[in-house]
Amino acid sequence: MSTEPSAAAPSDFIRDIVAQHSAEGRYPKILTRFPPEPNGYLHIGHAKSICLNFGIAREFGGTCNLRMDDTNPTKEDTEYVESIERDVRWLIGGWADHVVGLKAEPVEPFYASDYFGKLYDFAVLLIQKGKAFVCDLTGEQMAEFRGAPERPGKPSPFRDRSVEENLDLFARMRAGEFADGTKTLRAIIDMASPNIHMRDPVLYRIRHAEHHRTGGAWCIYPMYDYAHCLSDAIEGISHSICTLEFEVHRPLYDWLVDEVGLWKTRPHQYEFARLNLTYTVMSKRKLLQLVEEKLVTGWDDPRMPTISGMRRRGVTPQALRDFAYHIGVTKYMSLTDVAVLEHAIRADLNKHSQRRLGVLRPLKVVITNFPEGKTEMCAAANNPDEATTRDVPFSRELWIEQDDFMEVPAPKYFRLKPGGEVRLKYAFIIKCDEVVKDAAGNVVELRCTADLDSKSGGPTAGRKVKGTIHWVSAALAIEAEVRLYDRLFTESEPEKDGRDFKSVMNPHSLEVVRAKLEPSLADANAEVRYQLERLAYLTLDPDSRPGALVFNRTITLKDAWAKETQKA
Repeated sequence: MSTEPSAAAPSDFIRDIVAQHSAEGRYPKILTRFPPEPNGYLHIGHAKSICLNFGIAREFGGTCNLRMDDTNPTKEDTEYVESIERDVRWLIGGWADHVVGLKAEPVEPFYASDYFGKLYDFAVLLIQKGKAFVCDLTGEQMAEFRGAPERPGKPSPFRDRSVEENLDLFARMRAGEFADGTKTLRAIIDMASPNIHMRDPVLYRIRHAEHHRTGGAWCIYPMYDYAHCLSDAIEGISHSICTLEFEVHRPLYDWLVDEVGLWKTRPHQYEFARLNLTYTVMSKRKLLQLVEEKLVTGWDDPRMPTISGMRRRGVTPQALRDFAYHIGVTKYMSLTDVAVLEHAIRADLNKHSQRRLGVLRPLKVVITNFPEGKTEMCAAANNPDEATTRDVPFSRELWIEQDDFMEVPAPKYFRLKPGGEVRLKYAFIIKCDEVVKDAAGNVVELRCTADLDSKSGGPTAGRKVKGTIHWVSAALAIEAEVRLYDRLFTESEPEKDGRDFKSVMNPHSLEVVRAKLEPSLADANAEVRYQLERLAYLTLDPDSRPGALVFNRTITLKDAWAKETQKA
């Protein structure tokens, strides 16, 4: 599969900035980074950032660092680190030459925790410069002293401690002498600043907790705002690209970078609007809630907006990259219709999926004029863009879709009905002669005759009928579990007006059926995407076992929600 975007190379305000800097030779090399905190699984919003950062590195001959911002030991876990690396490897595909730590050889990504020693030394430097102090205020007191946007804050009573006292206290914090929450290290900036983030922000807090990489070596940990910018500087990042909510943090980013030292490559922060998607929640906290309350089967549940969930559902990395290119990069907040993502998924799968026949809700058809025990092969296309075909067996007894028969047909109904004719795709025209029902009046079997001179591709196949339906041989079909996934929420904005997002979960987001599939799918490959003709795109699920196949519906062939949206 191609790793190139299907559209022309994108253009946006961040790429324009990078292009100008590259043309000016401002940096020896363009170096970006993707710095997730390993406190959950990556989701579709992260995919946009991944494609932007790695894409820029790729387009301008630079590199992109994958860095775990692992500065909060109580929320981070090795499971999340491994999932992040796995998701990034999968998404960037052939871009691996442009990401440090993700080349062909198994090299680990960067970690903010690798810089704990340097970050500590930088904090000591700030104290020595009179730019940081150890504060004894509690969190509640600190919030009170900080003031509000409309009124200035008040300096901490500990702000005027001497350099010597601050160095001593900070060293004792490092040695584990003080309990959690009793002391912090704060910057000395401006308690009257209109930007609250500049009002003597906390740089370090005490946290006696095991870290997933450093164990118990540290009991003080840097705050995100402190560690993030200095990690960028240490790595020589040229363009630190983040989402718009960090715009107000940029003055602190610049202050810390400039106060700590003169850098060979000084990083600069640029902000873009994060992805907001309809019918979706993307807060890690809320996604964790879905997992912990067992409202989904896990982080990789195919209904989740996580990258791992989408991968399991059968979405391809190319589809996500195409989506990221299509929606663009802007400075204004907006809500993207999930139908845009679904269109990108369908467009990619339509090009690359292998066509197969299968019936999700079977109804038996008996071809009364076809000999018992006989099997006839029908040539079926593997993909419209390919010249290859496969043989699909036709026999006396078939399965068709229940929805492809209507005893009392609606107007303009061109599928099978009593006395009506349809073409079985790749096979014959059949006519419904008799409807067989059970004691409860349910249709259980259709008895039909076939025009045996009408086989598709044959010399006398020219007779036309309005309807064409799919089918499989009852004798030779395999049975498989098919999980029919749909949108997780029924409302386009699950959290609108502060409502509980769980109150609008879609009760029909998963339906499990026992499907009848053509025999070639017995050898289905997890790396191949399949289109059940007229129905949906499928992928093999990891739960599959020999003789007990499980498929996931990636997406329907058409947008079933479009009519619902129009009704609303």
